[in-house]
Amino acid sequence: MAFSDLLEEVGGFGRYQWLHVTLISLPGLMMASQNLLNNFVSGIPAHHCSLPANQSLLNLSLYTQVDEKQLLRAFIPPDPSGNRLDRCSRFVKPQWHLLTTNSSANISELQTEGCVDGWTFDQSEFISTTVSEWGLVCSLRPLKQMIQTIYMGGVLTGAIIYGSLSDRFGRRIVLIWSYLQIGVLGCSSVLSSSFSVYCIFRFLNGMAVSGVILNGFSLKVEWIPTKTRTVVGTLSSFFFTFGQMILAGLAYWLKDWRMLQLSVSAPHFLFFAYSWWYSESARWLVVNRRSEDALKSLHRVARINGKPEVINKLTVEVLHSHMRKEIESSQSSFSAIDLMRTRGMRRISICLIAVWFSTSFAYYGLAMDLQKFGVSIYLMQVIFGAVDIPAKLLALGLLSYLGRRVSQVSCLFLSAVIIFANIFVPPDMQTLRTTLACLGKAFTSASFTTVYLYTGELYPTVIRQTGMGFVSTMSRLGSMAAPAVLILDEVWPALPSIVYGGAAVLASGFACFLPETLNIPLPDTVEDLVDWEKLPAEALPLKELKDTEEIGLNAL
Repeated sequence: MAFSDLLEEVGGFGRYQWLHVTLISLPGLMMASQNLLNNFVSGIPAHHCSLPANQSLLNLSLYTQVDEKQLLRAFIPPDPSGNRLDRCSRFVKPQWHLLTTNSSANISELQTEGCVDGWTFDQSEFISTTVSEWGLVCSLRPLKQMIQTIYMGGVLTGAIIYGSLSDRFGRRIVLIWSYLQIGVLGCSSVLSSSFSVYCIFRFLNGMAVSGVILNGFSLKVEWIPTKTRTVVGTLSSFFFTFGQMILAGLAYWLKDWRMLQLSVSAPHFLFFAYSWWYSESARWLVVNRRSEDALKSLHRVARINGKPEVINKLTVEVLHSHMRKEIESSQSSFSAIDLMRTRGMRRISICLIAVWFSTSFAYYGLAMDLQKFGVSIYLMQVIFGAVDIPAKLLALGLLSYLGRRVSQVSCLFLSAVIIFANIFVPPDMQTLRTTLACLGKAFTSASFTTVYLYTGELYPTVIRQTGMGFVSTMSRLGSMAAPAVLILDEVWPALPSIVYGGAAVLASGFACFLPETLNIPLPDTVEDLVDWEKLPAEALPLKELKDTEEIGLNAL
């Protein structure tokens, strides 16, 4: 008998699981805000060089009776396209003759200089951003993307550190600490007096975000019966989807980067306050030789689920009989490095590394440059969030009926096809290009949903957190590399799309070599994983075949 059978005895997916999953999923509304925050706190407002200190557009406009925008032509040269004023240079001396309609002066011969007096930023789209506050434009423009890269570096570090800590100290305590860390450091970052200080806060914030995502997922999946994992895992991911729309609404309402930073960080104090209600994973407690604590957690779950009659029957002996493999496995100590030396785990880890990297690489390549679409950045954020809804419903159907492996391969391959197709769309067909970008983002989002569930099901309980932390490091590397690839469009506009699409195609090939996990109980030991590979799908026990009939959209 397995632990999944024990969960069914204490109520299956009962009242406790509903509360447990909902409360752990709620912070997902803010996780989207943390990951995509740089689109708004570091948005680039329209700008031009500030005029010399002895010149004032308002006074000149009153004196000359010329519109302020027209007056700028005497101070700011046009950019190379000739359609707008240059953002990074100005004339050394005012060129008043350019204000006449019949002026035929050769502007390229006029002497210009950099923005020695700083920049003037338009406040119609953003009141204040880190870009306008610290002048992260022109030669300093790469620093804008550096904020996101440093944040993702923190997420990467957190995946390594908090993944290992949770396997040692438990999912619950690390998750509680991560909520507090985001609340304190996120709110403190609004006091940043310099670019460097803000980057430090973002790095530490990113570490805590990894703690929330990894431990929240594991704590959910380890309390959910086998037959409801797919539906619950997919539906709980919708919190992240709606979080993207919430971010757009908050950013449009506030338009000030400090207030936006505060609004997406403060709710974590609420999450910290109620997170003490969570029960530690009984699976983790058993493998760490804390069977009495595991029994107390199971008794608590049975009471909340309205199964008091089970409490007297559920003893330590019964618990041990259900979790014999876990107890035997706990006698040995494992690390991610040790498990990479076994053939099965090495193959799974290599394939998952490729899938995580490519999914994140393509996702953030599309999601972190919303201003390039030429429409409202707030509207684009809502659209990019909305396309996740049909994408995840599609993923739910694929996961439930076709299995994890087919779903993963399909999502990656289709995202690559769409990214490649966008290369051949002319630049002036902006609507079609935006539509294809949204579809590409939808399939990468579905790939994320699949790989989160898939990874949790592939790694055994004894090293699940360490394993998830290990392979998700490549996801963070992908999210760090994605903004850098955007610079390649200066070499050839199609090059970023070729890189993103090529990575997705390669990863879809790797995903073909992953074992199927549909309707198979979570592995608790490495031996369980070996048994999977020996067992053909048609040889599943009768109980698992019965679960197959019950799984899917009917659970909704």
